[in-house]
Amino acid sequence: MTTAVSQQSPPAEEGPEPSAEDRRHMIRRRWLTAVIIVLLIGIPAGYLVIAAEQSRQSGRHNEKKALATGLTHGWPTKVQRRTFDVPIPEQALGVWYYQTSNWKVSRLYVQFTTDQAGVDGFLNEVGVNPTALKDGKVTVGGRDAKIVGWKFPATRDWSGTTFSQKDPLPSLNITVDSTLPHARRVYVVSTDTP
Repeated sequence: MTTAVSQQSPPAEEGPEPSAEDRRHMIRRRWLTAVIIVLLIGIPAGYLVIAAEQSRQSGRHNEKKALATGLTHGWPTKVQRRTFDVPIPEQALGVWYYQTSNWKVSRLYVQFTTDQAGVDGFLNEVGVNPTALKDGKVTVGGRDAKIVGWKFPATRDWSGTTFSQKDPLPSLNITVDSTLPHARRVYVVSTDTP
């Protein structure tokens, strides 16, 4: 009978200690991994913080705009001017506006100051002949004037016209204060019924 002698493998020799080069490589690899993790997490987190702040600021601006009652100093947006057919002359000064909207009607109230050429250009661009302005006529109604705080005292030189268009185009009540020859104040109420 033969006996099987198991052969044992020789004990594993312990390998040489890692060289200094291998240790530097390991440290560099760990450092590079840490930098990549920071960049992968830090950059998107930074963008999220910036986007959240911009969103918060936009919300505050919209809230402030929604809470505004009465005229706001500045130009209406191009979309508002186009929608309500109010082409304010480029050289106009003292531009103020206010918009109201409900399910039945939307109105844009605009006032600005310009010279006579600006008034004529505005009327022509709207589609109204400047001769359509009738002396002594205020076409802005009392209710509309009260909403934005406009006053039309009899001591001033007023002229006005109403420009009605077919739906869906807006109708405009235009009143001009001609008291000062080089500073005509124009008041416009554009009414849009969707």
